[in-house]
Amino acid sequence: MKRGEIWWADLEKRRPVVLLSRDEAYEIRGLITVAPVTTRVRNLSVEIHLGKSEGLPKPCVANLDTITTIPKRALVERIAALPGKKLEALNDALRFALGLDE
Repeated sequence: MKRGEIWWADLEKRRPVVLLSRDEAYEIRGLITVAPVTTRVRNLSVEIHLGKSEGLPKPCVANLDTITTIPKRALVERIAALPGKKLEALNDALRFALGLDE
């Protein structure tokens, strides 16, 4: 498990999530921070666009306004890892969502 990977997670229903925790946390922590992926695309600065090129079945976004912490055991199957440009977009959206650019 690494930051920037997309995984299927069994939460209230099975859904994709993007891993946000630092890489070292996955070996020692039982809870991890993720960004849920949704098909509700609003083209906000807190969203990164994802789709078939990232291994997902249809166009969607990771919404960094809705980051959450889940049990690591909820992760079921790795889908893909974000490529460099998408990882940069993830970092930008996270900074914007948390107000760290101010």
